[in-house]
Amino acid sequence: MEIERHLTAIPDGQPGVGAPPASVTRRKPRGNEPRFDLRTHLRRIFGVDLTTIPGIDVLTAHTLLTEVGPELSKFPTPAAFASWLGLCPDNRISGGKVLSVKTRRVKNRAALALRMSAQAVQGSRAALGGYYRRMRAKRGGPMAITATAHKLARVVYHLIATGQPYNESVFLKHEASHRARVQKRLRTQAAALGFTLVPTAVVP
Repeated sequence: MEIERHLTAIPDGQPGVGAPPASVTRRKPRGNEPRFDLRTHLRRIFGVDLTTIPGIDVLTAHTLLTEVGPELSKFPTPAAFASWLGLCPDNRISGGKVLSVKTRRVKNRAALALRMSAQAVQGSRAALGGYYRRMRAKRGGPMAITATAHKLARVVYHLIATGQPYNESVFLKHEASHRARVQKRLRTQAAALGFTLVPTAVVP
């Protein structure tokens, strides 16, 4: 197949990166996925398995490869990468007053793929799923999609730039810190009104 031939010609992203770990289970391609092992090719080229990130499948990872390339050296920081994708607020200020904080409108297939990945995690029990639901409660669905896609972009940048695997525990620590801050704020507000909060079982 022509696509597989081109992928084979792309050099490894990290020395010593080849076949997926033994824990990876082979499965039949789904939907529009190619009929060859695209995941292994992408893992070798990027030097890390992007499909371990919640919401990102092999087609999303392949879109990132075709739109951005195998490495991100052209973007000096994760913020620069997210800005190129149009996932950062385009703050417009005049006379010290913020006129708009909407994201820029860009025609970018990589950004669209990440937005679709953001939608895919909304029901996930992963930390990114919790982040999406928290953003949706605060700002609504469209803003939650953009915010989650922005976070996904930063995760992708970090994995490709460092070659480190996705680590869910990092996000769980952030979620735990956020929960602790919320609880502290609620206890303070309740005390100011003369109430005491009573912990109950958390519904999973």
